[in-house]
Amino acid sequence: MSTNFFAMIHRMRYINRWGLMRNTELENIQEHSHDVAVIAHVLALVRQQYYPGDRLCPDPDFVASLALFHDLSEIITGDMPKPVKYHTAPMEASYKKIERDACRTLLAMLPKELACHYEKLLLPDDKDPLVREAKSLVKAADCFAAYIKCVDEQKAGNREFDLARIEIEERIDAFDMPEVQWFKDQALPAYGLSLDEINFEFNLKGEDCDCKAIK
Repeated sequence: MSTNFFAMIHRMRYINRWGLMRNTELENIQEHSHDVAVIAHVLALVRQQYYPGDRLCPDPDFVASLALFHDLSEIITGDMPKPVKYHTAPMEASYKKIERDACRTLLAMLPKELACHYEKLLLPDDKDPLVREAKSLVKAADCFAAYIKCVDEQKAGNREFDLARIEIEERIDAFDMPEVQWFKDQALPAYGLSLDEINFEFNLKGEDCDCKAIK
């Protein structure tokens, strides 16, 4: 059975973000989704390794997969500016329904045997506590990716993102999760460095990994 699903995913590269902002470099939802997946994966891993306690720890690979598909509906809906999307509660609820319908349209492009697997990623079950935790990590990663976009624009001398950076940092701090704070403290500062500075830091601090899983 033929499928158009993956050809549609390929078109994520044509949907640009930050439509109301002046950008020095365009960012599409395919690039954004990759950034979110990388960050969400490490947030889940950091929780698992450093801060498990009595908390639910979603599988990092599942969290990364969830992040890869978190904006897939925008292939059909486009990237709706937040001032419109969240203008009123009814508007937000209506748009969420449109997003769910868009996901169902995409799932219908798959053979049934595959669609049931992708449904877990496009329409995750909010009743499952582990899924809710995974989604919260993806949401935090989404904020980090947006913050990093602001950093990149400011590095290029674009002040259009100054207020957005402040607002997004407040959203990041509101998560109040140790793995989020870990990424903010340990990983986020490097995004403001130049390539030479990143290489310099690597040369000073680079160490061999002693993880037994790596051979």
